[in-house]
Amino acid sequence: MAKVGLFIPCFVNSFYPDVGVATLKLLEYFGYEVEYPKEQTCCGQPFYNSGFMKEAKELAKKFFNEFNKYDFIVAPSASCISLVKIHYKKLLPKEEFELLSKKSFEIIEFLHDIVKVKELPSRFPHSIALHLSCHGLRELELATPNELNLPYNNKVLNLLNLVKDIKIKNLPFAQECCGFGGTFSVNESEVSIAMGKDKIANFKKSGADFLVGYDSSCLMHLASIEPNLPIKHVVQILASGL
Repeated sequence: MAKVGLFIPCFVNSFYPDVGVATLKLLEYFGYEVEYPKEQTCCGQPFYNSGFMKEAKELAKKFFNEFNKYDFIVAPSASCISLVKIHYKKLLPKEEFELLSKKSFEIIEFLHDIVKVKELPSRFPHSIALHLSCHGLRELELATPNELNLPYNNKVLNLLNLVKDIKIKNLPFAQECCGFGGTFSVNESEVSIAMGKDKIANFKKSGADFLVGYDSSCLMHLASIEPNLPIKHVVQILASGL
């Protein structure tokens, strides 16, 4: 039986623990032995994005030490996994980077490409609009834009379409950034908020019951602009019947 190291990013651990629980339920439902390394910490993304390479390298090395023993490393965060799969190349020795990169997966990517899920017992009798966060769209290719800049090869929707009674509505400009961008939201707060307001306005145009995404940081940013915004992480819907 393959063993999965479950990585729960900072935002999920601190603000959205239900997303971590839903991720665990999905992995166990599909027969994986899951361990949560208790000494895990941040992957280093805030340091890396802010140019603090020494500190980022220290956290990357700690991540390697905690997770390198597992067959797979899975997390409910496209932004954190993209750091590990792509940008750790600048933070770790080549052999260590390549070892982590080939077995690190965002949960949607893992379910779609490795588990190859074809059916789910889940039920979600509501309508949703799907926001495509930047790292998952552009670096992990959870959805692939075509020449019209519209997502057509969409792994997230492929899985959501397995959920009973769900209705998926079109989110205008779904592929546009929500404005969070980590430290961008601090350094360029007015621009960040304006972009978030545009995303919320487009969600309201969709007429959907919930705004859904695969990065809790994006959802948190939008909910901070409009506290009553109905948000869900994708895994909460996929695990709704487990």
